Amino acid sequence: MKSLIFMSLALIGAAPAPEAKWEPLFDGKSLEGWTPKIAGHAVGEDPLHTFVAQDGVIRVSYANYKKFDGAYGHLFWKTPLKAYRIRFQYRLFGPPLPDIKEWEISNSGLMFHSQAPETMRREQAFPVSLEFQLLAVPRPTKEPTGNLCTPGTTVAIDGKRDLRHCILSSSPLLPLDRWTQAEIEVLPNGDITHFVDGKPVLHYSAPELDPKDTDAVPLIAAAGGSVQLGKGYIALQAEGQQIEFRNIELQRLE
Repeated sequence: MKSLIFMSLALIGAAPAPEAKWEPLFDGKSLEGWTPKIAGHAVGEDPLHTFVAQDGVIRVSYANYKKFDGAYGHLFWKTPLKAYRIRFQYRLFGPPLPDIKEWEISNSGLMFHSQAPETMRREQAFPVSLEFQLLAVPRPTKEPTGNLCTPGTTVAIDGKRDLRHCILSSSPLLPLDRWTQAEIEVLPNGDITHFVDGKPVLHYSAPELDPKDTDAVPLIAAAGGSVQLGKGYIALQAEGQQIEFRNIELQRLE
């Protein structure tokens, strides 16, 4: 009888812990918990209402713009994160603003492991971060979605430091006006995987701040000289192309 009891206890002890719940980061009707940072403006200022919440989506809107004029924008979630999964749906749509650069056409992103918006220079275009790049076709160069771009950062692929600014994923080419499911998994050991429509499309590890990047230098100094990048903020990007985000959810792995 005792052996049966011990066996039962062992089986109970071996049972996996319940999976953490997914938390919504967007209530579907307001930007509560989110803070904009537009290049050329102070944190919290969005005079042309680039980011709007309506009809269950966060929309990057250029309804009040005559031209882009380098007004790169990012909408930051309020809490820094370390190990987590984040998933969301996005839709790139409509024409871009007429004065954007070719590479900005059908282009947006979600930044993560980002510096705090308060630490960005007033004119800074992109936060020091990792970027889950969101692309669609048609655009001048046919590239997949779910790529990695690295403003002020570097990562390792297959154990080797990779200094490319943008690293392509294995996702297929996806058209404008298509709702797509995206997910990022950031494990406690620093391994990171991008998913598109439920399939892994890119894997890398060991993100670091780039000591050769002007905007990363003060962050490295503030960290006592350390280049390790183990946590940060997430932010939705505005880059001259209309895009909508919905069903933004977080699962904490810490």
